[in-house]
Amino acid sequence: MATNITFHPGSVDIAERSRLLSQTGATLWFTGLSASGKSTIACALEQHLLHLHKFTYRLDGDNIRFGLNKDLGFDEKSRNENIRRIGEVSKLFADSSCIALTAFISPYRADRQVARDLHEKAGIPFIEVFIDAPLHVVEQRDPKGLYKKARAGEIKDFTGISAPYEAPEKPEIHIKTDEADVTECVRRITEYLTEHKLI
Repeated sequence: MATNITFHPGSVDIAERSRLLSQTGATLWFTGLSASGKSTIACALEQHLLHLHKFTYRLDGDNIRFGLNKDLGFDEKSRNENIRRIGEVSKLFADSSCIALTAFISPYRADRQVARDLHEKAGIPFIEVFIDAPLHVVEQRDPKGLYKKARAGEIKDFTGISAPYEAPEKPEIHIKTDEADVTECVRRITEYLTEHKLI
């Protein structure tokens, strides 16, 4: 990090911004295997929250790699940096009173903890949403054909096949997508946000 920089605080703090906009920012961090349903649920939740007139925005793993993180690969070091950057970006969104929805495999607990720590240090709610589906289920779904390619050795370091996925130990929300449809998933997350006075 450069040493000749100084943080310049704004004229409006997070509490005043939340009061003026009548909304508290937060990050919902969707994690789970590829094809578990993270992006599908995040898209549906984004639409639902916007229909409730809530300021929300979705950051999706593949989409971010077209721009902000297009310089990163899929080795462990690149995955770590990918998640670090998303942690910083989602914190900025949430600081603006947005409900940020991040849909990233984010396979390592330590990386997710870094994102959580960034938010908690800033006093911003961080909600880990574990989108859980057994490996045999996600392999059957496999809309992009990635598991088949990984099994054939065409993709290296593929989470769940040749690279590890460390499931959350105590997520705020745990959803099993082989047992609940998208509507039920959105209902449960919305219920959590309501109970915790975030919407």
